[in-house]
Amino acid sequence: MSTNLSEQEVQRRQSLQELINLGINPYPAEAYDVDTYAADITSNYQNEKTAYKNISMAGRIMTRRIMGNASFAEIQDATGRMQIYLKRDDLCPDEDKTLYNTVFKKLLDIGDFVGIKGYVFTTQTGEISVHVTQLTLLSKSLKPLPIVKRDDEGNTYDGFTDPEMRYRMRYVDLTVNPHFKEIFKTRSKVISTMRNYFDAQGWMEVETPILQGIHGGAAARPFNTFHNTLDMPLFLRIANELYLKRLIVAGFDGVYEFGKMFRNEGMDKTHNPEFTSMEIYVAYKDYIWMMAMVEDCLEKITLAIHGKTTVTVGDKEIDFAGPYLRLTMYDSILKYTGIDVSAMTEEQLLETCKTMGIAVDATMGKGKLVDAIFGEKVEHELIQPTYITDYPIEMTPLAKKHRTHEGLVERFELFVNGKEIANAYSELNDAIDQKQRFEHQLTLAARGDDEAMAMDDDFIRALEYGMPPTAGLGIGIDRLVMMLTNQQSIQEVLFFPQMRPEKKAKVINDEDFTALGIPLEWVPVIIKMGFNSPDELQAGNPNKVFNDLGGMRKKMKLDIVLPSKDEVMAWFEKG
Repeated sequence: MSTNLSEQEVQRRQSLQELINLGINPYPAEAYDVDTYAADITSNYQNEKTAYKNISMAGRIMTRRIMGNASFAEIQDATGRMQIYLKRDDLCPDEDKTLYNTVFKKLLDIGDFVGIKGYVFTTQTGEISVHVTQLTLLSKSLKPLPIVKRDDEGNTYDGFTDPEMRYRMRYVDLTVNPHFKEIFKTRSKVISTMRNYFDAQGWMEVETPILQGIHGGAAARPFNTFHNTLDMPLFLRIANELYLKRLIVAGFDGVYEFGKMFRNEGMDKTHNPEFTSMEIYVAYKDYIWMMAMVEDCLEKITLAIHGKTTVTVGDKEIDFAGPYLRLTMYDSILKYTGIDVSAMTEEQLLETCKTMGIAVDATMGKGKLVDAIFGEKVEHELIQPTYITDYPIEMTPLAKKHRTHEGLVERFELFVNGKEIANAYSELNDAIDQKQRFEHQLTLAARGDDEAMAMDDDFIRALEYGMPPTAGLGIGIDRLVMMLTNQQSIQEVLFFPQMRPEKKAKVINDEDFTALGIPLEWVPVIIKMGFNSPDELQAGNPNKVFNDLGGMRKKMKLDIVLPSKDEVMAWFEKG
């Protein structure tokens, strides 16, 4: 007998078998028609009482209060909770009372899914409830839900709150903490609002490859894989930029894509190796036009979510109404450090970083050194939406050279609450210049920069056919949702964030206990006493274990020989 099931799990499996023995299928295949939801009843019953005389609902049992021939319970559906009332003789009008006396009272558990039919009424205490006239088991749960207690004011305590457990078992988290569903509803609305905004402009949603032969479009370390049939290495995309710009070459005036990107880099509160990005490219536009478009789009999204343009992020009020402050990259560094780095050579930037205590290494070129200074000294200062513009050319291999300032490119990043949530360029459409930029990236890769871009000959070929002037934009959906839902960790806005492998508890078998000299028939008793492994047992008090064995033998009415005290003491000497 395996001993890795808890007492409740064993009991639920026994209930499962008893249901089957009664001829009840615990996992029926038939569809169950639902015509009413908890939120609908809560909102509308008082005004439309006649509309709820014959309803059908389904949901998960969350609480039960059994009181003899009548009981109360709560079921939870996708919209909320609803109290239900079950009276034995109404549920079982014939002589056979098994459905109430045995099935509901003894074999159903918190966590089971049921379907109910009945009518809505108001209890003597004024609570809207459903009087159940028909009960159907839809799915038997085999693991108990965490018990989340609530006080009279509705506040929760002793909840399922450990972040690692919540993220790893999101299916449990959203069941016992349903208020977190609002984050994901907001996430869905952010995406749909943005999509509707783009569609209204006539821009087309497209899909581009996730598996790519050349990783490009961003400076990041990729995930590697291999295609057996083609006998070639492939990469999970770090960006979809180069494929989207190929579609601009093909003659589309505006294309966009919501998609997963994958970057083999560190994890923290704002980084997950798999994340969602929206990228859009519009022909005959530039980065100045794009700034105005982003302001308009984000303002409309914020209004759709909150009904106003201001949102609370931590202890700050962020206003997404435009226009946003604009600072060049060099001016922002000058403003917050007092140092003008605009004319510095790579060697001077290196020394400046060292003077500021910023970590650097030999692989970092001029662009990365400027970015390091900006990241350390400026980013956290940018609380209200701020455009940082006009980056050094070394930082941005895919952006067009600045129309008036030598050595810069036409690029902006949007920072909010100290974090970058958008990145945009006047796109480079000069094939010769683009090839030279890629070649410079190859020299950085030769120096050991594993985030440098690779040469993409096909993309160069596409540009040689001609690409119109184009503005491109990428928005980090996860970070944007974090801002709009006041979350401090990216894991809170991802249904299933990347996690370290779960540490599995060692499965203990009967043999692990019998190896200590414990008789086989006493192993289940030892486990019922709370010792799930020999180590746990041997950490206990031998005298107490001996006395408790006698108590358990009497309590469980066991007809087995009680080990002597010397035999019990011997269990603690082995191992």
